[in-house]
Amino acid sequence: MIIKNITLLGHKDHGKSTLIGNLLIQTKSVTPARINEAKKTSKKLGRQFEPGYILDSFSEEREQEMTIDTTRAEMAYKDLAFAFIDVPGHEELIKNMISGASYAEIALLMVSAKKEEGIKDQTKRHLFIAKMLGINKLIIAVNKMDLVGYSEDRFNQIRKELGGFIAKIGFKASNFYFVPVSAYNADNLIKKSGDMSWYKGKPLVELLYEQAKMEDKRKSTAPLRIVIQGAIESGRQTVVGKVISGRVKTGSMVSILPFGYKARIESIVVKGKKAKSAGLSDDVALTFESRVSGNLRGTVVAEGGEAPKLTDKINSLIFVTGGIKKPLKLRINGNEVKCKALEIAEQVDTTTGDANEKKGAEVLNAVRARIVLEKKVPIEDFDEVKELGRFVLYGNNKFAGIGIISP
Repeated sequence: MIIKNITLLGHKDHGKSTLIGNLLIQTKSVTPARINEAKKTSKKLGRQFEPGYILDSFSEEREQEMTIDTTRAEMAYKDLAFAFIDVPGHEELIKNMISGASYAEIALLMVSAKKEEGIKDQTKRHLFIAKMLGINKLIIAVNKMDLVGYSEDRFNQIRKELGGFIAKIGFKASNFYFVPVSAYNADNLIKKSGDMSWYKGKPLVELLYEQAKMEDKRKSTAPLRIVIQGAIESGRQTVVGKVISGRVKTGSMVSILPFGYKARIESIVVKGKKAKSAGLSDDVALTFESRVSGNLRGTVVAEGGEAPKLTDKINSLIFVTGGIKKPLKLRINGNEVKCKALEIAEQVDTTTGDANEKKGAEVLNAVRARIVLEKKVPIEDFDEVKELGRFVLYGNNKFAGIGIISP
């Protein structure tokens, strides 16, 4: 069964864990023993049954009613399995959120319909980060509709305000959807809710299923790109890596960058078996007709199209998570590269999407910056090949931000 990764975003207390817990129950993707454990915990804490306790593993999470670390739960639906990655919604744990969201293909954002909760700065920051991580498909679940009388006006108010911001930061109108739900009562999760007959769209799981079935055909037909993770010497040189776009075939003549070597592929192994070709997301072991010298970790195998650019100067957009202090270095394509210089051009407010001329780098905002590296590396614009167009920034050996390469 094919697994599709979905990251669950949103501010704390807006119902993410409750949503996943009830989805697991409704699709019978969780054991009765796990449900009973959650019921016992709810009773012990003097509360009504909370489906979210199925997900929160740690006692301190239950007591504080917040998710502390990234949590993964799998749910089967039709011919797919959804792996929900529940990430922290509170500001101080945003680094965990970045780690969890980076593995997802679709984002599901939770927004509470309650007026005292609603759209928060953190709600928008999560969306900004999701876009920077290359997540292009987005579903917004407007939750707790039961607590606002299933009001169509309240739903439309949130959709109008948040929809404008989503479009402003670069999501295409055809790639994001709003659905009104009550995670606790399971309204519009699997089946349409009779209390919201004004909503003419599909229930949440059907929207997820529809988006998950839409394959990224552009990447599968794009020029070949493989990021090499290392080499094995066992009588014959074998390089291992992951196909990030296109297809690789035996007999193909490829380039190995940044070295500029040309080599013909002699054999391909996928999952321990010889194959004539391999495609998008496959982990591959390759042998070439002739030996390739040098440290191959972080190099790129390329064929067709315009080759990745070899450069030591990049324009970037960086989401700031810590102090940008010297010495600076980037982790890109599996390699660490020292920065000779980083010049900030402007700052971007991640709660509005607006740029300003401030030269500082405020934590939780973004900056547009030009970076000079100590050596040339193969890159591509993030919008073309996201795996070759993003990096992690470290300042004084501490995590300082995530960045994407722009023209």
